[in-house]
Amino acid sequence: MTLREQIMRRKPLAPVNTGDTGDLKRSIGTFQLTMFGVGATVGTGIFFVLQEAVPDAGPAVLVSFLVAGLAAGLSVLCYAELAAAIPVSGSTYSYAYHALGEGMAMVIAACVLLEYGVSTSAVAVGWSGYFNELTQGLFGWRLPDALSYAPIPFEDGTVGLINLPAVVLVFLCMTLLLRGATESAFVNTVMVLIKLSVLVMFAVIAFTAFQADRFDNFWGAGAHGISAAAATIFFSFIGLDAVATAGEEVKDPQKALPRALMAALGVVIAVYLLVAAAGVGSQPLEEFSNPEQQSAGLAVILRTITGSEIPAIVLAAGAVISVFSVTLVTLYGQTRILFAMGRDGMVSPKFAHVNTRTMTPNYNTIIVSIVIAIIAGIVPAGYLWDTVSIGTLVAFSVVAVGVIVLRRTNTELYRPFRVPGYPVTPILTVAACGYVLYGLSWHTWATFFVWLAIVLTFYLVYGRKHAALARRGGAAEHPHAADEPVSPIPEEDHR
Repeated sequence: MTLREQIMRRKPLAPVNTGDTGDLKRSIGTFQLTMFGVGATVGTGIFFVLQEAVPDAGPAVLVSFLVAGLAAGLSVLCYAELAAAIPVSGSTYSYAYHALGEGMAMVIAACVLLEYGVSTSAVAVGWSGYFNELTQGLFGWRLPDALSYAPIPFEDGTVGLINLPAVVLVFLCMTLLLRGATESAFVNTVMVLIKLSVLVMFAVIAFTAFQADRFDNFWGAGAHGISAAAATIFFSFIGLDAVATAGEEVKDPQKALPRALMAALGVVIAVYLLVAAAGVGSQPLEEFSNPEQQSAGLAVILRTITGSEIPAIVLAAGAVISVFSVTLVTLYGQTRILFAMGRDGMVSPKFAHVNTRTMTPNYNTIIVSIVIAIIAGIVPAGYLWDTVSIGTLVAFSVVAVGVIVLRRTNTELYRPFRVPGYPVTPILTVAACGYVLYGLSWHTWATFFVWLAIVLTFYLVYGRKHAALARRGGAAEHPHAADEPVSPIPEEDHR
């Protein structure tokens, strides 16, 4: 088989297994799955995004939230169709393998591994700062700089030996994931409900200082200001695709996956608009540009309104729980993508080995956690965040393209959910993602292409030769044959 044939071969679409897959246990319900999406999305961004977005859009930041939500919503519609039709682990990587071929699947693997791996490290680094703020407010002490900062300097030049809280957080999440998907989903649900309660608390208190005249000259920033703020806000929605990574651990996946995606999007948009309206109405617009408030986020608004530290401490606690939840779900997503790649032979089959008691990929989870903990411990978040967005946006675009391709190449595929407004909706999704991608800096693109080159080199040296499809001979000649997916794991390991 030539290199071109290897790159273009597509994974057969298998009949949907609504029971246990033999690899992973279907134990997650629709509500818990919805909380996965909310948990991965409502993170640090909403606690600080107003300080970045309001100076651009003014009171029309509410419209910016709607625009960003619309762009994310278009992507969610595309995810819903593919997740319901192909409810497997791996999310965008698996969809690309089925629709666009092995080569594009590895490109998307590079994107989603970058998205989940780097974002998990970055939010863990952010958790360190929130942890110190909380202990300072509660007990009057904080960890020394040597244990709170990475040894690599960034901007203010503060350095330490290791970011210990970030490392501890990753290993706490690893321990929870090793106990099983059911326990992880339950803990995540509890944390999501707590952080949503904290944000509602902020809105209730902020509305006591609400002044309608702060929305005067609503459109003063113009279309440019609204779009600039929307681009900033968009990255507060990028966790929604975490829902699709759980495709093989969801009960009744063809119904649960689309419902959870839609519900998560609705909850996120509602909470963001509530917080934005309360924040803008409770504080003069010029205060959002005050450099002294950039690091305080919503907490400074509560402190100003109440004159007390207690609400700000509660908000800091909510931020600590929020980041824990995000780290848990993104780490989970990373392991499930590598699980799918291990089963396909794109990486070592050890990444697809499942513990027979907990039904979780333990080796996979431990290795991923160690790598992420090292990155979080020694690299500042400022070097990490810029590389997250590009992987997410490319993945969103490919999902939309995958919808179009599968509609044309596999008309008989059962689709419990179909994208409304096809083909306009997928095209608009690609356009919206392209618009945001256009605004990214050149060094972000350079980092992405270096990483992409590394992944594709690995594929050429290892993946294309060890791929499960390579051992099946003619399977690629019938890319849509109904057949069970091949696993490189010996049968006895599936007990």
